[in-house]
Amino acid sequence: MHGPYDPARGHRCNPSKLLVDPYALAITGTLEWHDAVHGHDPMTGTPNPHNSAPYVPRGLVVDSSFDWQHDRPPRTPWADSVMYEAHVRGLTKRHPDIPPSLRGTYRAVSSLAMIEHFKEMGVTAIELLPVHHAVTERALAERGLTNYWGYNTIGFFAPDARFATRSDGGQVTEFKTMVRELHGAGLEVILDVVYNHTAEGNVAGPTLSFRGIDNRAYYALEPNHYSDYSDYTGTGNTFSIADPMARRLVLDSLRYWVSDMHVDGFRFDLAPVLGRTAADGFGFFDVVRSDPVLAGVKLIAEPWDTTPEGYRLGTFPAGWNEWNGAFRDRVRRFWRADEGARGDFTSAITGSSDVFADRDRGPLAGINFITSHDGFTIRDLVSYTEKHNEPNGEEGRDGTDANWSRNWGVEGPTSDAEVLDRRGRVARSMIATLALSQGVPMLLHGDEVGRTQLGNNNAYCHDSELTWIDWEGPTTWSLLPLVRRAFAVRAGNQVFRRDRFFDPVGNVRWRKPNGAELTNEDWDRAEGHTLGCWIDVATADDGLPVFLAFNASAEDRAFCVPAGSWTMALSSAEPSAPERAAEEELIVPAHSLIVLEMRGKR
Repeated sequence: MHGPYDPARGHRCNPSKLLVDPYALAITGTLEWHDAVHGHDPMTGTPNPHNSAPYVPRGLVVDSSFDWQHDRPPRTPWADSVMYEAHVRGLTKRHPDIPPSLRGTYRAVSSLAMIEHFKEMGVTAIELLPVHHAVTERALAERGLTNYWGYNTIGFFAPDARFATRSDGGQVTEFKTMVRELHGAGLEVILDVVYNHTAEGNVAGPTLSFRGIDNRAYYALEPNHYSDYSDYTGTGNTFSIADPMARRLVLDSLRYWVSDMHVDGFRFDLAPVLGRTAADGFGFFDVVRSDPVLAGVKLIAEPWDTTPEGYRLGTFPAGWNEWNGAFRDRVRRFWRADEGARGDFTSAITGSSDVFADRDRGPLAGINFITSHDGFTIRDLVSYTEKHNEPNGEEGRDGTDANWSRNWGVEGPTSDAEVLDRRGRVARSMIATLALSQGVPMLLHGDEVGRTQLGNNNAYCHDSELTWIDWEGPTTWSLLPLVRRAFAVRAGNQVFRRDRFFDPVGNVRWRKPNGAELTNEDWDRAEGHTLGCWIDVATADDGLPVFLAFNASAEDRAFCVPAGSWTMALSSAEPSAPERAAEEELIVPAHSLIVLEMRGKR
């Protein structure tokens, strides 16, 4: 690409660099870190004349024909959706029922073994960590690590060749085959997409594509110093959609993945960045929502970026769903038995009206989660009070310190039966809370079988057994019985899947264990670790009335049951126990919850 090299004006063209076409539908080869991949000499600032072709990935022309066999998108309503966040490789690399040649690939995700597992749990949509073609940063490569998560994109149209059995363009066919087979099982495919930055990094990064084509158009530059990049992402650069061609590129990419690859939606990484770099600010999100191709797909925002002013939870327009980080923190703190956590917990389980109601959005605007790729697994959440990120090579500085975790007596692995029992109860109770709260639930892959990262809460750089699911691991950590039961209860009762908030006066009544209503003084008590939640309904269309008894304390507690004929639908302490009639006094074990349904009222 020939053009001006004038960093002071934001231009960095260098025709000695081989560039990936931003519209390439497949990319082959890996980035070899050699000085030739850099566009300028770091000592002199002058253009680097060395040919980068031997060291960089390159775009491929592909045959886009494919037999979709009358494929149709499932179009699962938000109210019925259960999300499952997964990494293509980590999900399937160690699965014993998948042929070794397919493990870690797109085809493995849609294997019969995985489809049966998804259906068994009640999952309706697979949300895949980034599958746009990505490369590994130099600092990681020099430490012998890799960008496993893939949040370092270089091709917005190209499925990552890491997850295919072939890298000669076959990755496109294999991705389409995965989507077709998942759709055939009624499962949606959501992509985690990274349009907020690229793999070219800061001024010291490589020239691989956008920088060498039109640096000033594709990137946000410092207003008074065009040789420097604005960094709202923590990666060194920020992709800017203020320029019409850059904006068109993002929209074309989204349309391609829907129309040609048949995906069902997107989760936008660091979504506020797109608002701040758009010419019309947050209006960009209205443009996406109203696009004829994109209007019918699921659109999810990660509603924060790396800057203090970038936390925008609850502020996205109608038609967008948001990762609900407030739900995560509130539920963790309640089950950790923090003082004063009960009030925020009630908001979380009833749909986070304090977050979404002011903008006239309902509970389904929130994607609720306890764990995600970014942080502890559920097993580690109850096994570690502190993060243990030393293997990342950053002396433990990376990863958040705000985990709201607790080790329940011992830091890390233990054979202590009492500690293990407490950990298991708390983990099951958090997953059950997720399943039975208002909003759209999202599970993290492997939580159902007790996946551990040994206390690492930022394992983005490990493509190893540390991050792959051990499908044949200790059965003592399996949460599958609880997951199956809790999400079956959710699916079987409309009261857990509402599209509007409860009437704060008529629908929900908050009870103390003795049956009395909570008073203002009770809400303010620091030691409030128990809660009764009686949800009544007006009509049969609203589902069955339920009573939920939460006990985050260390002792078994007796709860008075409201008058009526109640059936115990779920106990997180005994997830495999059969349904049975409930007595007037209900014993709720420590660190657990029980769900009653009034089967006689329709």
